[in-house]
Amino acid sequence: MSTQVEALPRKGQWVDSRAFERFLELLPGLLTWSVLLGPIILSFIAPIWVAYFIIAFDLIWLIKSLRLSAFLIFGYNKLRRLQQVDWQSRLNDLEDIAQAIKHRQAGLVKFKQLQASRRGLRLRKSDLTAGSARMQQDYIKRLQSLSQTNVLKPGQIYNAVIISTYNESLQILEPSIRALSEVKYPLDRIILIIGYEERGGAQIEANAKFLINKYGNLFAHAQAIKHPDGLLGEGKVKGANMSYAARQLTHYIHKRKIDPKDVIVTTFDSDHRPDPNYFAYLTFEYAVNPDRVHRSFQPIPMFYNNIWDAPAPMRLIATGNSFWMLMQTVRPHLLRNFAAHAQSLQGLIDTDYWHVTSIVEDGHQYWRSYFAYSGDHAVVPLYVPVYQDAVLAATYLKTFKAQYIQLRRWAWGVSDFPYVIKNSIKSKSIPLWERLQQIFRLVEGHFSWATAPIIITFVAWLPLYLNRNFADLVIAHQLPIIASRIMQLAATGLIVTAIISLVSLPPRPARYRPTRNIAMLVQWLLLPFTAIVFSSFAAIDAQTRLMLGKYLDWKVTEKATRT
Repeated sequence: MSTQVEALPRKGQWVDSRAFERFLELLPGLLTWSVLLGPIILSFIAPIWVAYFIIAFDLIWLIKSLRLSAFLIFGYNKLRRLQQVDWQSRLNDLEDIAQAIKHRQAGLVKFKQLQASRRGLRLRKSDLTAGSARMQQDYIKRLQSLSQTNVLKPGQIYNAVIISTYNESLQILEPSIRALSEVKYPLDRIILIIGYEERGGAQIEANAKFLINKYGNLFAHAQAIKHPDGLLGEGKVKGANMSYAARQLTHYIHKRKIDPKDVIVTTFDSDHRPDPNYFAYLTFEYAVNPDRVHRSFQPIPMFYNNIWDAPAPMRLIATGNSFWMLMQTVRPHLLRNFAAHAQSLQGLIDTDYWHVTSIVEDGHQYWRSYFAYSGDHAVVPLYVPVYQDAVLAATYLKTFKAQYIQLRRWAWGVSDFPYVIKNSIKSKSIPLWERLQQIFRLVEGHFSWATAPIIITFVAWLPLYLNRNFADLVIAHQLPIIASRIMQLAATGLIVTAIISLVSLPPRPARYRPTRNIAMLVQWLLLPFTAIVFSSFAAIDAQTRLMLGKYLDWKVTEKATRT
């Protein structure tokens, strides 16, 4: 009986060895558990150190909270302003930029004259030409900075939409297709692909074909593509479905002799409903960006489709997730692909589409593009919503379970850590400092996700209750008070978030009484509970599973509707 021994990697191949990858998979979980267990151990042997750590951590979190509140206000105001812009009109300007500048300048002069003649009176909305005078001035400056030779003509650009579905009902799918058919953008420049899973069963195939037959003639091209089950090398993940559909799309584009650089591919889930301005805004930003192939484009996910129907904890999580992405747009260097996102078809071809085994194909696609282009890749924020569902299942228990599983899947983005480290070692063409920054941002994000709510809520009390000798010191009794005062100041950010959440809500359905608005405000008292149970625990779960080699499988989030 012979025993096979795995050959040791040759010199220079250790980066790709399984042993090195397993070592990297251990690190995020070890860091998180060390910080969570460290204060407990140190409370017995060095409680003063714990006290200083808590104060420092809370102060850092206070500064971070205030900064994020400022980012939220800025991002929300920008979202409101840019939602009012006539993006289709701006797209038309790109056909002849010089003529558009003259037209816009004349309009600005007319606007200022009208403003002066009606001083003291409120201008009608119809008197405004794409917003305020300042917005017009900024837009004219942007047009002046463009070179016609580097700008794509809008008429040569196609928008392809891949909607991935597993077994969702028509009640979920059809409103999304209907919203797509009502956008303020020429539908004869939109290609619709519904990618459905063979393992979803006969009903999802019937639903996809029904929708293509009903709405397909509105678009330049529409097709339902069945993703076969069990293809070699693929996992049961959304990325495999999307990649299969995108390859079929590529065949169609090549057959029509369309340049893949002229095709923008947006990925939607079955419940995603774009704002009417989404495609015009996206196409404008794509057309004017000289590095368009090396860019991804990220709209704001707003989990508002069913926000009035979801239970309070789910409403809180949905709103928080929406606002987190809105805050990230103010810091585009931190933006990553999330849920609905767009990229050129050429960019997808260059990266061999999405990863076919990762369950976090959106965020992972950022890293694949980043290293494929030797660091010349970034995410461009789009201040326009793509409306999505908050988690809502048939029962409260199923809803809570589905929410936890969804957040744990998102937290599984920590599995990108080994990929990023290995490719950072290989990618010598990317400056070392930039690679280190990227690694730090990835680690810090997942570390804070897992630990911050628990440390803020519980750790300040540990030395007092675990070490009797420490309890005799003055600082032992002052520590919880100091931590509490710092967190009270940080609560300013929570107030800002609650106010913006109320003013940003869609209209309340007639089936709910006005008292439902009060519940929308009171729900923020649940934040400590939701932050720990659904955020920290889900992130710790994901990191621990990665550390132990218990890899996650893709689980589709159950979707339900209420009427």
